Amino acid sequence: MSESWAKGSTRAWRKVRALVLARDGYTCQLRLPGVCTTQANHAHHTHGRGVTGDDPRYIVAACEACNLAVGDPTKNDDPPNEAITRW
Repeated sequence: MSESWAKGSTRAWRKVRALVLARDGYTCQLRLPGVCTTQANHAHHTHGRGVTGDDPRYIVAACEACNLAVGDPTKNDDPPNEAITRW
């Protein structure tokens, strides 16, 4: 579980999660070879939650194994370019 979920989920998140799982037919959309169980019971943010929030356009249904294997979608992001972010 990420640090952002340390306090537990919210009613709004549970609603988005249910919508995403139903939209994707409770089928894993990540489908990692050798890992996937196909039965989705997790909702995976495809971009960092800090960037997209809980927008269903950036969340897909995932099985637990694929979701845990992929992990945090921001972990491989490049650090911000200081020349651009400095005013």
